[in-house]
Amino acid sequence: MTRLTHLDEHGAARMVDVSAKAVTERVARAAATVAMQPATLAEIFAGGNRKGDVLAVARVAGIQAAKRTSDLIPLCHPLPLSTASVDFEAEGDAKLKITAACQVTARTGVEMEALTAASVAALTVYDMCKAIDRGMRIEAVELLSKEGGRSGAWQR
Repeated sequence: MTRLTHLDEHGAARMVDVSAKAVTERVARAAATVAMQPATLAEIFAGGNRKGDVLAVARVAGIQAAKRTSDLIPLCHPLPLSTASVDFEAEGDAKLKITAACQVTARTGVEMEALTAASVAALTVYDMCKAIDRGMRIEAVELLSKEGGRSGAWQR
């Protein structure tokens, strides 16, 4: 059975000691999907939202969230990200797929940063569009892939 690394031998929460890990390049990609009415998705891509450019604001929010992950997730290490990106694409006529990617050269991975970026970008889309579509759903927040570190590459 795999031991949870964020718990000490007494079951208390702890920040994992990464000092013995090698500094390597690490990359992670994550995604979130926002389901909505077709008219909402069309308005997002047409740029007609009265609050502003939904995708531009959500992109900046996701990147900012990646940089602030250790402030949001208590046991995450603060990481000096090399890059963070957030991209969008329509999935059919009623879903927006958000993909976030983060990269760092460090002793620990960037999975949480990528997941946080995708999640906050999705929340921002909801916030920007809730006046026209309160029924939106944020779905399938998931890690897509990771590379680097002792455990190597992983892909969904």
